[in-house]
Amino acid sequence: MKKDPFASLAAEALATDPRIEQAKKLLLEAVKAHQKGLTEVKPANPALKQQYDELLAVFAECRGSKLWFPYIGSGIGHGPFVELMDGSVKYDFINGIGPHYLGHSHPALISASIDAALSDTIMQGQLQQNYDSVELVTLLCQASKMEHCFLTTSGAMANDNALKIAFQKRYPAYRVLAFDHNFSGRSLALTSVTDKPAYREGIPPFGYVDYVPFFDATNPEESTQRAVEVLQKHLSRHPKEYAVMCFELVQGEGGFYPGSKEFFTAIMRILKENNVSIFIDEIQTFGRTPALFAFQYFGLEEFADIVSIGKLTQVCATLFNKDHRPRPGLLSQTFTGSTSAIRAAKVILHELIHGNYYGPEGKIAKLHLYFAEKLAKLSKRHPKLIQGPFGVGAMIAFTPFDGNAQRTTQFIHDLFQAGVMSFIAGNNPSRVRFLIPAGIVTTKDIDAVVDIIETTLTNETMP
Repeated sequence: MKKDPFASLAAEALATDPRIEQAKKLLLEAVKAHQKGLTEVKPANPALKQQYDELLAVFAECRGSKLWFPYIGSGIGHGPFVELMDGSVKYDFINGIGPHYLGHSHPALISASIDAALSDTIMQGQLQQNYDSVELVTLLCQASKMEHCFLTTSGAMANDNALKIAFQKRYPAYRVLAFDHNFSGRSLALTSVTDKPAYREGIPPFGYVDYVPFFDATNPEESTQRAVEVLQKHLSRHPKEYAVMCFELVQGEGGFYPGSKEFFTAIMRILKENNVSIFIDEIQTFGRTPALFAFQYFGLEEFADIVSIGKLTQVCATLFNKDHRPRPGLLSQTFTGSTSAIRAAKVILHELIHGNYYGPEGKIAKLHLYFAEKLAKLSKRHPKLIQGPFGVGAMIAFTPFDGNAQRTTQFIHDLFQAGVMSFIAGNNPSRVRFLIPAGIVTTKDIDAVVDIIETTLTNETMP
């Protein structure tokens, strides 16, 4: 056995101290004991209503706007279940719009967080990073087969860094291409890329962005040809001015619309011919398709110049190949991530890589098929109430009623009160979307959620 060269370090001695293991064991046993009652949906406790409403009001006043859901968690959950401060227990099938892929109060993540709490600093950054960061970026480079990885604190920062890398590589080109109905983020730069005017109300334009129509699965050949024509028109109108095109391979905010390999390949070949960098935004898709990376699922490895990941990894990252390696000074952050997020990311990646999640017989493909079949049967029983399902992998959606945004929003809130958390996606039609916690969800959970969906749908149509 190879000798550990770092065995003499104080940190190694602390990590292997039997008192630490015993303390962690006791803590995990305590959590498990208090999770026993969190195994099914529960309504709110009426005795807590006044105090809960006061909490919501205080929070809304302090943050300057009310919460989208009346949700304040208690700090404990059990797999797909989460307890709120009003005493209710709900199925969390949206996971904070993505991060909680292993559900709530997962023992492996609690253990990693305890280890992080014993580490010397809460945050790691450009000047001082620990061995955890070395292990994480190495793992991500190996899994992606990309040569470089830069950690950061949010998906928006990962995408901002991607744009900076592309602009420097393609200078003096300064324009950006993106798809219609895309969502890239809410930073100053990304509000100009995101194709949603409501998100940039009162914000001056930042950069030059032109849009290309996305794939239409109902008309694949024509939509591909149309996208190619629009792209070529942009390139002809602004020759040598485009630095980068942003790719959401599955449009999440747009309504869970996946593209196709043929569609993306047709566009990417033209971009390569015109020296436009290809940036694939996987903040939401990473880990959720039947391959670890969506660009791998669609077979686009030869085209990817820059890839961003985040959400389920807790700490976010920008991956890039050596021909896009930035010059010193372009990327530098006081915070690249908290030690707890970095340690959790390692645990989550190990689970995804070694837990039989991917491929046609992997966990994600099976869960998607099961959930999709349940929703399809529901649609068959109630064809006027539900259309779908839509999406791919752990990203699943359906259109309720006629897809009216206001009615869909009301349904999502009613579903929340009934015990299932989802979120809205798209506009005309608007859809109910789920980001299922694939790491811990079971078919029994899906059965229960679909039953609640059906009850809520039918209740809303009763006189």
